[in-house]
Parts: sequence; structure tokens; C-alpha cells
Amino acid sequence: MDKTCDPPRPLRDPGAMLDKVLREWRDTGDLWIFGYGSLIWRPDFDFVERRRATVHGWHRALKMWSRINRGTMERPGLVFAMLSGGCCQGMVFRVPQERGEAVLRQLWPREMPLATYDPRWLTCQTGHGPVRALAFTLSRKSPSHTGLLTEAQYRRIFAESAGKYGTTLDYAHRTQEELRRHDIRDRALERLLKLVPERGS
Repeated sequence: MDKTCDPPRPLRDPGAMLDKVLREWRDTGDLWIFGYGSLIWRPDFDFVERRRATVHGWHRALKMWSRINRGTMERPGLVFAMLSGGCCQGMVFRVPQERGEAVLRQLWPREMPLATYDPRWLTCQTGHGPVRALAFTLSRKSPSHTGLLTEAQYRRIFAESAGKYGTTLDYAHRTQEELRRHDIRDRALERLLKLVPERGS
């Protein structure tokens, strides 16, 4: 049997990683989650408060391979990851403590089906003070990290890659639109999107 088109399998145990996050969070109060990509415009969980936030020491980068959601095994797409270095502006969402575990269990199949991300508790600076929030970061040693991509590679991916939830290009546009709605500017993303013709032109 040809297994070249089989879906990828987790390299780590997503359940064990969820258990670790739950142990680290329990008895610390309300749950905060940091969104920097699709979580900003499609959180898919109930929250009682949302704040604009900045994380230092990490930055948003369109440098994570997506072979299901925004691409395929044959034509991988891209999704955002948080890589070390720089800073990242996004949104933090507050979930009441009594709903925290249910929300994490709801969120895990979406964010951690292959256990690709490294969930971390990061200090997020907000207009009402710092909060400790869960963020989904990526190691540069991960096989899902793209490394350096050329402009030609980005153009090809934007033109060709689509998966379960749509195209990489629509994902990037939607993220940019939502960041702008919250008065957040991502110059790196702006430069990438200038590589393709504007929609409607």
C-alpha cells in the first residue's frame, strides 16, 4: 500500500502535553490565552474579556508548514507560529477558572493535533497590567519550521496551497485584516502580502 499520502502522525503525545499544561495552570486563577494568528479572528471558545497585548522575546512568523489546514502533503501551505526573538502584538482572552479546563480540552484538537507547537506560559503586557497567558510557540528545530523561504517560494505557496480550512493566502489576509482592526501593524506580514497582486486587481 502506498502510504505517501497518509496524514502525518504526532511526533509527541498531545494528551500528555495537555495534562502538563493543566497541571501548570490549575489553582492559578482564570485562564488567559494569547492569540497571534487565527485565534484572534476565530477563537472558537467563550471568553469574558479580551485585551490587546504585547509579548517580548517572541515574534509572529509565517514559517510553519501546514499539510492539513492550509495545505496538503503534496503542496504544503503555511500558518503562523511564534518564534523566539523580537516582540509580538496580539490579543489575550480571559476564560473564567471554572471553564478553563473545558476550553483547553476544546482547543487542543485544533491547535495540537500533531503536538507541533510548544505550549508556553508567557508574560503578556496589556493596558491593564501584565497577565500570564498560554501561547503556542514553535521551535526552530521542529520539522514543521520552514527555515528561510525565498520570495518565489512564498509566491508559489500563496498561489497554490489550500487545505481543510482554505488557502494560505486567505489565512494571511484574514489575519492582517483582524490585526488592523485592533490597530496592530505587522510590517513583516505586509511585506509578504505585497508579493501577490491585490485582491480584485
